[in-house]
Amino acid sequence: MSERDNSFGAFLVGIVVGGITGAVISLLYAPQSGEQTRAVIKEKAIELRDKTTDTLEETYKSAEAAATDAVEKAQDLLRMAEKKASEVVDQGQVVLEETVSKVKPKKTAQE
Repeated sequence: MSERDNSFGAFLVGIVVGGITGAVISLLYAPQSGEQTRAVIKEKAIELRDKTTDTLEETYKSAEAAATDAVEKAQDLLRMAEKKASEVVDQGQVVLEETVSKVKPKKTAQE
């Protein structure tokens, strides 16, 4: 799972860097006035902010789902461990009772 998270993070960084690079190159080669260029920069900044917000929300939801899943799995493991412990205690009680019955002197018919 860690490898997947690292790949996802690298992918996001690549998207952001590629987007910024593309925006800068398009602005440098665009035959526009300064006012138009500033407007384009403002629009691109707003788009980038919105994409970043969306990506953060998606990442948060994914992390929240993973945390919930981890808690559920931990609870399942805890229930299984409690069940196994109970079974071991029961088996131990049976063995103890068998051992005690073998060790106890048996009453004879004369007594």
